[in-house]
This record gives sequence, structure tokens and C-alpha cells, in this order.
Amino acid sequence: MSLKRRDILIGGSCLLGAGAAYAMTPRRRVALMARGTLAGVIPRAFGGWTSSDVGNLVAPKEEDSLSARLYDETIQRVYRNADNVQIMVLMAHGDTQSNELQLHRPEVCYPAFGFAVVRSRALDLNLASGVALPARTLVAEAPGRQENIVYWSRLGEFMPVSGGQQRMFRLRTAVDGYIADGLLARFSALGADSNAAVAVLEQFISAMVHSVSAAQRRGLIGTARANAMAAAGA
Repeated sequence: MSLKRRDILIGGSCLLGAGAAYAMTPRRRVALMARGTLAGVIPRAFGGWTSSDVGNLVAPKEEDSLSARLYDETIQRVYRNADNVQIMVLMAHGDTQSNELQLHRPEVCYPAFGFAVVRSRALDLNLASGVALPARTLVAEAPGRQENIVYWSRLGEFMPVSGGQQRMFRLRTAVDGYIADGLLARFSALGADSNAAVAVLEQFISAMVHSVSAAQRRGLIGTARANAMAAAGA
């Protein structure tokens, strides 16, 4: 191959690479929830449940600079009802989700705190007639403690139920040229009977989402599901 031809090929490859990099550079931001509004969106009391703020839930360490950049707002609460059933709620919202900044999924966080995740499966949370929310349920065990978890994550309008889906949706947002906000909503209850605990968590989550105003639900569950709930009269 002549030097001139090789230079042309190399130059063409560089131009193609530069073009692809430009095409995948995000140029707009899409946020379904305004920064700093999460605590006000989630009611402190609803449907016989009352809450108190706590600071000892399994969560990414606040002193970690990556976590500080990832989440603009985090709430940690324990909800109780008249039967003294307790549900731990951790919700975190980040205005920017990128290759470097992505939601910490519970199946990664819990092992970092010494738990073993012994069960993990996808779960559809029924919110209204014909409206289901893609979620995941986990069972995490540590000596003397079993935590039963239901959570979902939102990346812009996408609702990934696995780490692989989260990476795929992150790539799609990059290809589409925007940076999306992200939400992690995690609910857990202690107890050896995981099926009973998950049933209580499902009821609690449905009641909580219904207690959020229709105008604010899109930040929790995405625009399409929020609109479908409103259309169903929920």
C-alpha cells in the first residue's frame, strides 16, 4: 500500500470516528422530576401509614464523591401502620445519568454491606387496570437478618429491571443525543417469609403511588404509566 493511500485511509477512519463521537455526544437534557423535589413528592403519611426519617439504611456512602455527584437528593424513611408493620424506604434522584454516573442497583449495594443476595427476579407491580410497573424483588441475607426488597429504577422514560438493561438504555439515550435523569425507588421489610413480605410491599407501593398527585407521578413511574393511571381514573 502506498504511503499516500495509507494516509487517506487513516484520515478517513479518524473522520468517521470523530463523526460517530459527535453523533453520540449528548446535546440536550431530559428530566421527569425537578431537582430537589423528591422529598416533597413522596407523602410522609398516607393510607394509614406514617413515617419517620432515618439514616441507617443500606445505601451508597455519602462521603463517596461519585455518590455525591450521582444523586442530587436522597430520602430514607421508615413507614409504620397501626399493626406496627414497618417498611423501609430509600429513594434517590439524580439529575444526570451518564457512562460515569449510573444508578447503584441494590443487587450491587447489598453485597458491599455484607449481605448475600439469595434470590432475585423480575416483578410487575400492578398500579391500576392495565398499568404495570417493571420492578425487581430480591432477598438479601446477613447473619440474623433477612431483608425482602422490591425496587424499580427509572432512566429517563426507560424502566430497566437489570444491570444489562440499564446499560442498554443508557446507550440508547446517548445515541438519541440526550442525558436523562434517574430515580431509584427501593422498599424493604424484614422477615423470614419473603412471599408474605413482598405481598405487603406490593400493597404499600401501590398505595404510595396512588397518594402522589397525578401531575407528579411521571417522575416516579414515567410519563406513559402516569398518563395510563390518569386515564384509568386512578
